[in-house]
Amino acid sequence: MSLKDKIIPSRIPKHVAIIMDGNGRWAKQKGEERLFGHQHGADSVRQITEATVELGIGFITLYAFSTENWNRPQDEVDGLMMLFMQSMENETPTMMKNNVRFRVIGEIEKLNEQTQEAIRKITEKTSNNTGLTLIVALSYSSRWEITNMTKIIAQKVKDNILNIEEINQDTITNNLATKDFPDPDLLIRTSGEYRISNFLMWQISYSELYFTNTLWPDFKKEEFYKAILDYQTRERRFGKTSEQLK
Repeated sequence: MSLKDKIIPSRIPKHVAIIMDGNGRWAKQKGEERLFGHQHGADSVRQITEATVELGIGFITLYAFSTENWNRPQDEVDGLMMLFMQSMENETPTMMKNNVRFRVIGEIEKLNEQTQEAIRKITEKTSNNTGLTLIVALSYSSRWEITNMTKIIAQKVKDNILNIEEINQDTITNNLATKDFPDPDLLIRTSGEYRISNFLMWQISYSELYFTNTLWPDFKKEEFYKAILDYQTRERRFGKTSEQLK
C-alpha cells in the first residue's frame, strides 16, 4: 500500500517548495564525481513533479542553483548547466502532456545565452497550460530578490508612480520574482541539513518546514508522500489560537 492512499485530498498544500540537497554526498558515497549525483537527482525531479501532478498540487518551486553556487568548480557549474538544458528539452513533451506550466526565477541574465533562449522557448511553449506550475529557482537567492525588489520600488518612487506612504507588505510581495505565485504552504529540505540557505525568505514566513535525512537522489514519490502526510498533521494557525480555528 502506498502512502499516497493515506493522504487527505482536501488538505493538499497549494504550493510546495523544495531545497534539493545531497546530490554531491550521494555521489561521494558511491565513489563517483558530484555530477553523477546531479544526474541521478534529475530522476527525483521527474518523480516528484509527477507526484505533484497526481496529487493536484498547484505550484512547486525547486531550488536548482543558487547565486552562491557560481562559486563551485567551473567544470561542475558547466556540467550542471548542460544537465539542466538536457532535462528541460527532454521533459518538455511530458510537461505538455501533463498540462504543466514552466517558469524560472533568478538572475537569468547571468546564464549563457543558449540557456536563456531555451528557458524562453519552454516558458512560452507551456505558457497556456493550466495545471501544475513548475517553478525552477535558477541562479537565485533571496538576498538578490529582495535587493532587486528594493530597486524596483525605489525607481517607482523616483518616477512618482508610488508614494513612500503607500508602501506596505503587499507592495513588497507584488514586486518580488514570485509575484505571480502564492506563498509556499510547505518547505521541504533533503539531506539532513537544517538551513534555509537564502531561499524564499520573505515567502516562507508562515510555511510549514519539513526536514529529512534522505539525500535528494533517493527522495522519490514515497518520501514526498511522507512529507505531505506530515504536513497534514500540522495545525496552521497564522498567529491565531487553536480555539479561534474551531
